[in-house]
Amino acid sequence: MANLFLRKPLEKLLSEADDHGLKRSLGPFSLIALGIGAIIGAGLFVRTAAAIADCAGPSVTWGFLLAGVGCAFAGLCYAEFASMIPIAGSAYTYSYATMGELMAWIIGWDLVLEYAIGAATVAIAWSQYLNRLLGYFHVQVPYVWCHAPSEFMVDAAGHKIHGYMNVPALFILALLTGVLIRGVRESALLNGIIVITKVTIVILVIVLGWSYINPANHTPYIPAPSVFVDEAGVKHNYGGF
Repeated sequence: MANLFLRKPLEKLLSEADDHGLKRSLGPFSLIALGIGAIIGAGLFVRTAAAIADCAGPSVTWGFLLAGVGCAFAGLCYAEFASMIPIAGSAYTYSYATMGELMAWIIGWDLVLEYAIGAATVAIAWSQYLNRLLGYFHVQVPYVWCHAPSEFMVDAAGHKIHGYMNVPALFILALLTGVLIRGVRESALLNGIIVITKVTIVILVIVLGWSYINPANHTPYIPAPSVFVDEAGVKHNYGGF
């Protein structure tokens, strides 16, 4: 029976990297832009408002602080592993060298699941943005073609209309997949343009919105724990730490 916890020696990993190493295509700016692009995205532009409205209120800032601390420790771990094993492969390679083949296999599939769910979430957020943008031109994608089957709306007659498929999200994923297939440099260039746009938007929101801050809305800073049901019938645990 094969040893599922057999670890790959560091010397073998390094020698394989020398024989089949990937060409370095990204510079410091591209790598920094990738990091910023992962931070400033759908989570900031879309989920923050939902978290404030449905869960945390103004104390959502505590969530950002706690998440930031967790990310800092994860970043330090990755930095240490990367300095010890300076080759491609990320968490898969690190776990193969430290915990064995079985854990590397599990973590490899975890990464696939993570990126799949992340890509789907971002694509759905972009689909919502696209619909909002088309609305300014009096064009709208039908509800059934921009929502998942699990989502529904109630029409004027009281009938539930379920979605079939989020076509804009699928189109966005296909478009970005084409850019990725084209090459790493092209993907990094597009990401750099998007990151500059997103950072500009964030700065504009801060500068223009600063004067609209009302401290009265921050009291109580941590709302009392409660439960409420939204229009879709979903229960939300609101307030509390």
